[in-house]
Amino acid sequence: MLVDLQNVSKGRRGVALAETSLTYGEGEARLAVAETEQRPTVLGLIASGRMRPDTGTVTIDAEPDGRSLRRRVALIDAPDVSDPAPNVTVFGVVAEELMFAGRPSSPRAVLEWLTTHDARELSRLPIADVTPRDRLRLLLELATLRPGVEGLVLVSPDRHGGDPHVWWDLAEHFATRGISVLVIAGASAGTVLAGRARRAEREEARA
Repeated sequence: MLVDLQNVSKGRRGVALAETSLTYGEGEARLAVAETEQRPTVLGLIASGRMRPDTGTVTIDAEPDGRSLRRRVALIDAPDVSDPAPNVTVFGVVAEELMFAGRPSSPRAVLEWLTTHDARELSRLPIADVTPRDRLRLLLELATLRPGVEGLVLVSPDRHGGDPHVWWDLAEHFATRGISVLVIAGASAGTVLAGRARRAEREEARA
């Protein structure tokens, strides 16, 4: 799977998202930098096929197939779009995701899944109180259960605080399993990960 965004933008004069070109896929983890509160989510929506850009093109395997992109790429933790409500317990988040994935979602099934993933002790915690690493690990793991998912777009993990290397470790871990991962974060995180994280933006776009 290879996703390509060519000169995409959103909003009048690119106010919601300035013209951006990037690529991700091939079972790798890549990092894209987007600043302001809104732009990471807008970029994530476009990169996962859930929003049409006002300019430019989005293709998956060289085809402009938005339906395939939405089916094959999961959008993870995008603020006000796909992030769990802060007061929902981990148990509730897992139950809902298991149901969406077509898996058994009974209380017993939820506890078994949490136990398998070393997170049973988190079951009663509101998701907002879970450490960034555990939160993102669980959300990424749950997304891979969805039928046909080959890629993950993780939005603004840096907003939860902590060391960017922690969530980049997670991105690389999922990539070792053959899953394509795009992480969209702010410039500060990009600076911390410089020299380690492969950038999704084309070189000419960053020049």
